Amino acid sequence: MKRVAVLYGGISAEREVSLVSGAKVAEALKEAGYEVVAIEVGRDLGALIAALTATRPDVAFNALHGRYGEDGCIQGILEWLGIPYTHSGVRASALAMDKAAAKACFAAAGLPVAPHRLVTREDVARGHPMPTPYVLKPIAEGSSVGVVIVREGDNRREQIVREWTYGPFAMAEAYVPGRELTVGVLGDRPLAVTEIATTHGFYDYEAKYRPGESRHLLPAPIHPEAYDRALGIAAAAHRALGCRGASRADLRYDDSDGEPGRLVLLEVNTQPGMTPTSLLPEQASHCGMPFAALCAWMVEEARCGA
Repeated sequence: MKRVAVLYGGISAEREVSLVSGAKVAEALKEAGYEVVAIEVGRDLGALIAALTATRPDVAFNALHGRYGEDGCIQGILEWLGIPYTHSGVRASALAMDKAAAKACFAAAGLPVAPHRLVTREDVARGHPMPTPYVLKPIAEGSSVGVVIVREGDNRREQIVREWTYGPFAMAEAYVPGRELTVGVLGDRPLAVTEIATTHGFYDYEAKYRPGESRHLLPAPIHPEAYDRALGIAAAAHRALGCRGASRADLRYDDSDGEPGRLVLLEVNTQPGMTPTSLLPEQASHCGMPFAALCAWMVEEARCGA
């Protein structure tokens, strides 16, 4: 019987989400017949290494989200300890978490990305860094943490700068109108396309994780040609970053001039949520893979390196 250490919690802004993900994963892996040891990760790195050393797991299931959990940091520790782990390796994790680096990879692969630029807080304080509407987002956060849409006539720039706590740089990106789509990928297989409908203006943190704040339309009710293109873009983005295991690509679908519309790749999440409202488990189930089977698949695909 494989012993699996489920790492959850962490110290990012997404800690609460990770606690839920980890608990659900641990429960599912026990159901699937694995010996499970849940390790709550905090700021004491020595305690984490000691727990992993004492546990001697065959595999670490990485259920951490956000900084230090999906940016290559915990992956590097597991590599050092020689413990196979789920999801992407150090390089792909770091690339995906760095929005500027990820977009460079996507553009080099010929994938559709929105016009964007790196800006400082001072740039934003002086004036709009690009024509409105545009999006300001942290370089290295997930779950839409810190994302702001700046629209025409918006006078919140000083407030945004004053309240910005995500480092000296931000990504300014042209706002793409239309619908929110997401595509899960397992290995080299794109699963399905989900449209996410919400009244929040965009798919923000609350819409992602508070029950009832968003609706998942699966399969997405879009033109078949656009549906197939979305699947292809997600698979290509997974390959462009060098991802392994599971990932999830987020896209915008601009159908304002009719269908099939324009698809724009926003980002790839190498640690998709595993909560009751999460999209990847929902798509896997849609394709005939129950939650416990999905978690087991991730464990069996775990490895060190790349």
